[in-house]
Amino acid sequence: MSDSIFANTMTTFSTGCIARRWAVAALALAGCSGAAAHAEELTRMAPVEAYLMDRTQEIALAKSAAPDSIAKDATVLVLTRTGYETAVKGTNGFVCYVGRGIGGAPDWPERWNPKIRAAACDNPPAVRSFTPLLTMRTAMTLTGHTDAQIMDRIKTALRTKEIPALEAGAMCYMMSKHSYLSAYGSHNMAHVMFYVPFADGKNWGANLPGSPVIGGNYWFLTPGHEAEIATLPPLSVYLVATGTWSDGTAVSMPAM
Repeated sequence: MSDSIFANTMTTFSTGCIARRWAVAALALAGCSGAAAHAEELTRMAPVEAYLMDRTQEIALAKSAAPDSIAKDATVLVLTRTGYETAVKGTNGFVCYVGRGIGGAPDWPERWNPKIRAAACDNPPAVRSFTPLLTMRTAMTLTGHTDAQIMDRIKTALRTKEIPALEAGAMCYMMSKHSYLSAYGSHNMAHVMFYVPFADGKNWGANLPGSPVIGGNYWFLTPGHEAEIATLPPLSVYLVATGTWSDGTAVSMPAM
């Protein structure tokens, strides 16, 4: 719902429409008519309180993103009024959190939806080189910065190596059966995501008929941002559905 995450994160099911592009932490959206209609209803950020959760419940939801063998020793972040903070200090290098729509791409139709709760658990390479993008985007949105200010800050952080280049092997677990990734369809999907420095998904066969891989550019979802994307490092997010939830139970919903 990744933001993000975040992602965010986070995948949409719509009747007759499979997501082609991914937003933070892990939310993919296509230009579906239903999504466009919903976007008109969510044209601005809700009060900050609408995006916050009970701390204990947020920790539990975050840790449900990955199998217990991973999540039990992971660091856990929780969202506050000004951004994410560490609630549990882990030992295995993984970081689990609950992505919100506000951590996603600025042109994602469900960006402002306060119901988005995208449980995610980034692996160590992602923690070092992707999670900071999600947390920065989320914090700056929460604190009232404009999209232009956020993108300028991200560019500076990448240029100065404050946020390092994307590491090889960066990926994320999003296998919680309790996530809410979209207002549409089944609202959820058990999957793993891979963060890669590619401009498109040709090498992955992503978004092709019959392919289990979907995804696309991380920075923006819709056409018209090519000039802006060209000023940023290539970054795409691809996801693959899993046959079980993080607790080991079988997924009963239709596969994408």
